[in-house]
Amino acid sequence: MHMTLPRRGALGLLAVGALASATLLSGCDSTPSVIKIGVAQPLTGNLAALGKDLLNGVQLAVEELNKEGVKINGKSVTFEVVAVDDRANADTGKEVAKQLVDAGVVAVIGHLNSGVSIAAAPIYAEKHIPQMAISTNPKFTALGLDTTFRLVANDTLQAKAIGSFSVSQFKATKYAMLDDGTPYGKDLAAGAAVQLKNAKKEIVLQQSFDDKTTKFDELAAKLKAANVEVIVSTLNDFQIVALIEALKKINYTDIYLLGGDTIKTTLMLKASGVLKGLYATSPILEAREFTAGAAFLDKYRAKYKIEPAYAGHYTYDAMHVLAGAMRRAESAKPEKIVETLRKIDGYAPATGSMKWDNLGEQRYGVIGVYSARGSTWESQVRSDSW
Repeated sequence: MHMTLPRRGALGLLAVGALASATLLSGCDSTPSVIKIGVAQPLTGNLAALGKDLLNGVQLAVEELNKEGVKINGKSVTFEVVAVDDRANADTGKEVAKQLVDAGVVAVIGHLNSGVSIAAAPIYAEKHIPQMAISTNPKFTALGLDTTFRLVANDTLQAKAIGSFSVSQFKATKYAMLDDGTPYGKDLAAGAAVQLKNAKKEIVLQQSFDDKTTKFDELAAKLKAANVEVIVSTLNDFQIVALIEALKKINYTDIYLLGGDTIKTTLMLKASGVLKGLYATSPILEAREFTAGAAFLDKYRAKYKIEPAYAGHYTYDAMHVLAGAMRRAESAKPEKIVETLRKIDGYAPATGSMKWDNLGEQRYGVIGVYSARGSTWESQVRSDSW
């Protein structure tokens, strides 16, 4: 089952349902027949393809779970997805987080953007609602909330991967560092800069943009004037596509570009073969890299008629782990789910398993480095330590 809340005006419409849900989930630990799972992702705007992919993963899992039949504490239940559009914006993220709480969700799979996850986290925590996020900024789990769970490795490890791969792969010394001005982009770029400087690489150009800029003619000219050999970037995929177009205009494409995980997308592959080399570090391993990944891909393609855009296999697994936690806890009360998630090594059908430390960091997180080759991101190397 699936429902989508409008971004505004949802509170009045949901008042009766929220009151009923609150009544069911308060007092005795009676399990409601319909259990609502919140999904908060950017469903419109430049990151819509990624957000919809994350939503698709949850919907696919819910469809499977409902079909097979789930019992919690002996009672048959049905899962329902309540989807909201956070627009990749922190203020909107807080607004839709409140909508999800009022709608009576028992868990939230969200958000994509670190700044949004960090802003919304206290709202979920106040009601003891577990939040399972793909966001990678370490500040998310550093909030000290027992409700925060990261699905992948964080940017501390990703920054190390950027530095380590640069040293081993590129003989170049002149680097440019570009970020998108978000908590994710700025902090990952800062961490990567430290790693590069430790490796005696010279950052000759460092610039911050917002996360919507697509006009890069001036930047392209600066890169050429500074004789930059390698661009390290935390800009989004659509921004890098625009930057590459600007570089083509001035015939300055004999360079390498190493981006963060927001460029390891199907859109970015359209620019494959233009630069000397296009690489991405990512905590998001390809579904096909996992033993059970092929089965997930077959199901995803059959349902949506497209290739996964980003990390739908992780949110698919997150939903299955949530269901497993409820079964084990014999409860759909949010605080019981949180308590159980803190203890279990959850079975994840696509990626194998998910387990968290006392901060909510993913114990099985790794960072992979990928190279764009035609229509595929080819795995180069991966590590859980770098």
